[in-house]
Amino acid sequence: MVLDKGLVLMSDTRTNSGVDNISVFRKMFTWTVPGERIISVMTAGNLATTQAVISQLQERTKAPEERQHGLLELPTMFQVAVETGKLLREVISATQTDNGTRGKGRFTASIILAGQIKGMEPRLFMIYPEGNFIEASFDTPFFQIGETKYGRPIILRGYERTMSFEDAAKLLMVSFDSTLKANLSVGLPLDLMVIERDTFAPLHERRIEHSDPYFDAISNSWSEALRSAFHSLPDYSFYQPDETT
Repeated sequence: MVLDKGLVLMSDTRTNSGVDNISVFRKMFTWTVPGERIISVMTAGNLATTQAVISQLQERTKAPEERQHGLLELPTMFQVAVETGKLLREVISATQTDNGTRGKGRFTASIILAGQIKGMEPRLFMIYPEGNFIEASFDTPFFQIGETKYGRPIILRGYERTMSFEDAAKLLMVSFDSTLKANLSVGLPLDLMVIERDTFAPLHERRIEHSDPYFDAISNSWSEALRSAFHSLPDYSFYQPDETT
């Protein structure tokens, strides 16, 4: 999500091919040039596809002949989004071709791209499997990929652009907690990163593991607050007063 103060990012680490094949893989990746830029990518979708994209992005930061298209050389975040989208589309297309038409739909992935280059604003993009993308704005200040429906209402109700980094992190934890409770495809650990405007380095990084005391406190307190709010609502009666008398 985009705040006045910068960017706050959170991702889970669960990948699965069924209830009996669950693994933990990092989905947040960051590259920095101290004092000049910070770029972070979060992924969702087919693991082989996302790993291929991340590996090629990483290689482009090393190979001299590829640097003109690398995250650390491109002059704007918009061009970084263009190149990342192009690479995602190429990887998906090649995978589908190698696996035949029956593979279509199985190898898709999506990406959230966030960061800032010196002299420019922090920017946030959501990149679709087709390679096209949209950018966050005042009307749409946050993006979600993967399993979104359970946690989205919480962010919609709690988000404020002027909120502190600490409150934003707490809001994302509540959002993820609701998703964790409702969907087995999302799971701990969670990765959190805070990027302060014009610092070009992570202000705060944390991995939230199983039995994390603060996350457990957030989860339990939120559940109790929901129960309390429910019981405070006006009682419903099967015997409504006759409005005609």
